Parts: sequence; structure tokens; C-alpha cells
Amino acid sequence: MASYTHGHHESVLRSHNVRDISNSAEYLRPFLTATTSLLDVGAGPGSITVDFASVVGHVTATEIDENALSLSRSLAEQRGATNIDFSVEDVHALSFADDSFDVAHAHQVLQHVADPVQALREMRRVTVPGGIVAARDADYAGFIWFPLLPELDRWLDLYRRAARANGGEPDAGRRLLAWARAAGFDDVTVTASTWCYATPEERSWWGGMWADRILQSALARQLLDSGMATDAELREISDAWKRWADDGDGWYLVPHGEIVARA
Repeated sequence: MASYTHGHHESVLRSHNVRDISNSAEYLRPFLTATTSLLDVGAGPGSITVDFASVVGHVTATEIDENALSLSRSLAEQRGATNIDFSVEDVHALSFADDSFDVAHAHQVLQHVADPVQALREMRRVTVPGGIVAARDADYAGFIWFPLLPELDRWLDLYRRAARANGGEPDAGRRLLAWARAAGFDDVTVTASTWCYATPEERSWWGGMWADRILQSALARQLLDSGMATDAELREISDAWKRWADDGDGWYLVPHGEIVARA
């Protein structure tokens, strides 16, 4: 198993909690019906999971341990979602029987696992013949921003190095088709979508979130403990995120690759 680079600090959850179908899984919506049985791999804080539960028949949410799974379980309880089951799982070796789900979904998961091809094989195994295996992942090497700040270049380099040191692939978006083909899928539809942050409110949220994450999250601890960066350097990066957020010309684009593969 790879290690999860982000961790679950409040600054991380601040980002993940705003995700839903419309901003993170719209490409999958045409395949969801009121009778769909859906497996949500790596449910995280559960915001997409609970949104799925409002449009499909049943959702099974998984995470790598009970602590991580408790986040989605708590949100489901808060929202009154009663059609969700929860299971601690390793996506490389799922405990579910063959042909258990109509749809298997993973959002921002394959970039963090040790063997994304095996993960896709397992997702296909537990999906009914003719069902859907869907994945969406960011591609860090494709991140684009303005104005150009050297500290943000350094941030991106540090993040990609840390993610790879953890056994992940931060530039996963561009690799999804290749991984799906290696996993044995012949019928794969490939799309892409972006998150864009340019309004004052969006910049304040995105820049402020990363200004905190680079100092307080699991990523920060890893960078310091490994000697990849110093505390002073991380503080410079944090300040740069704030300067970017305050710049009236600030703009940021996050690209994602998406696949819908027929089992």
C-alpha cells in the first residue's frame, strides 16, 4: 500500500468537503439511476458519497481504515442518508464477491495507491458485466496559475516528490486510459474537466486552504521529517499562497482526467 500524502487535517477536509457530483463526478451522472448499486472507493469525508446516495439505490463506501471511514459515516448520519453501507477495504484486494455492483467509482484515489492497475482490476471484478468502472484524478504536472510565483513552483515540485516518495503518482490524470487498458478494459470513454479559481472568493478559499495545508497537514510533516524542505521554506510558500489569493489578477486551473470503462 502507498501512504496517503494529504492526511485528514482540517485544512485538507476544507477542500474535500465541498466536492459533490456536480463539481467532481458530473461525467458519471448519465450512468446513475434510482436502482443503481454503487461502490465508492476511497470515500474520504463522504461529500460525494452522500450526494450519490441521493440519486442511486444504494452506495457502499470504503476507506483504508476505520478512522478514515468514520468521516463519511458521520456525514451520512448528519445528512440522514440511510442507503449507505461502510466497509474498511484495500482496493487492491476487495472483500466483495464478483459482480456485486452496477458502478464502481474512485475519485482522486488512483493517484495515491501502490498499484492503480490492480485497483482497476479489482473494481472491474466486483462490477457486473456491462457495468461501469469510473475514475477521476487530478494531474499535478498540468496545474497552471498566474501570476507566476517561484514559491508556488517550489510547492508543486515538493508535492510531486512527496507523493512519489509515498508510492503514488501525482500526475495520474493523464495515465487513466493507459491504466485502464493495462487492467484489461477494451471499452473506455475518456474525458477531462477542470476546477478553476479566479474570483476573489475562490482565490481566498483555494489560496487560504493551501497556505494552511503547507504548514499543518500530513504533507508538511513529511516534508520536514524527510528533510525535503525547511520550516522557513514552507512559511515562504504559505505566504506566497496568500499573496496569490490577494492578487486581483490571480487565476488557477486544476485539470483532471476521467474514465468510464465498461466491465
